[in-house]
Amino acid sequence: MNMDFNFFMNDVVNQARKEIVAAGYTELKTSDEVEESLNQKGTTLVMVNSVCGCAGGIARPAAAHSLHFDKRPDHLVTVFAGQDKEATATAREFFTGYPPSSPSFALLKDGKVCTMIERHEIEGHEPMAVVQKLQDAFEQYCEEL
Repeated sequence: MNMDFNFFMNDVVNQARKEIVAAGYTELKTSDEVEESLNQKGTTLVMVNSVCGCAGGIARPAAAHSLHFDKRPDHLVTVFAGQDKEATATAREFFTGYPPSSPSFALLKDGKVCTMIERHEIEGHEPMAVVQKLQDAFEQYCEEL
């Protein structure tokens, strides 16, 4: 039974990874990749991915659909909470003033957090409400394409 559960979880994780990468986000799996990416000039949206059924099933589609907007971040990256632990811990060091939350979104500008959309703002909300929160952040902090 345990082997079946592990196979199922690996399938869920792989599907969650594929979904966010297909939306245009770059996966960061190491601390070095996170340091390099999050210290870039410009705006960076970090999607903290998660296998959490309810919130993850809202966050990933919102991450994809929010990009259909006149303004959007210069860089799109993702770390996977519970999977790529080192990368996620390093990313969270950038989210000063915010507790660990997954799934979540952090919008950074020149390596400094501007705003976050935390799990409690995702779970139980309609996907379009999360898209609107992301686009409101893009409107405030990002340049027009």
